[in-house]
Amino acid sequence: MSATLFHFSFAVSDLDQARKFYGEILQCPEGRKLKGRADFNFFGHHIVAHLAPEDVVGDKGRKIGGALSTPLRHFGVVMTLDDFQKTAQRAEQLGAAWINKPSITQQGTVREQMLMTLSDGCGNAIEFKGLAKITDVYAVKENEAATA
Repeated sequence: MSATLFHFSFAVSDLDQARKFYGEILQCPEGRKLKGRADFNFFGHHIVAHLAPEDVVGDKGRKIGGALSTPLRHFGVVMTLDDFQKTAQRAEQLGAAWINKPSITQQGTVREQMLMTLSDGCGNAIEFKGLAKITDVYAVKENEAATA
């Protein structure tokens, strides 16, 4: 497979807030600066925040994850446990808005992970998964694969 980048375009209610969240809190370098949008290198992938308050989904819609109640419409990143801890500490220190504080999910399984969800302050939920080996996000036990 050739090298690829994931691209995601989404609505925000405030570009200055988007720049603070993605640029300062998450430390995602900003790329092109065009009117009404902000491009970021989101952990190696290309995301574009478009100023379109009328199109922000926000907390509308259903939630998933049982007790964690993450909005169904969210995006995020799978990262190493070390990067996850650094991101969580930076989010806490810089006053990011938590939807779900860091917790361990799927404990004792091949997919055991740290999980947290933040609000970008612009109407979007961003989920972070921390795994010892990031490709384990795809892992299933042989007996789980047979019943899926």
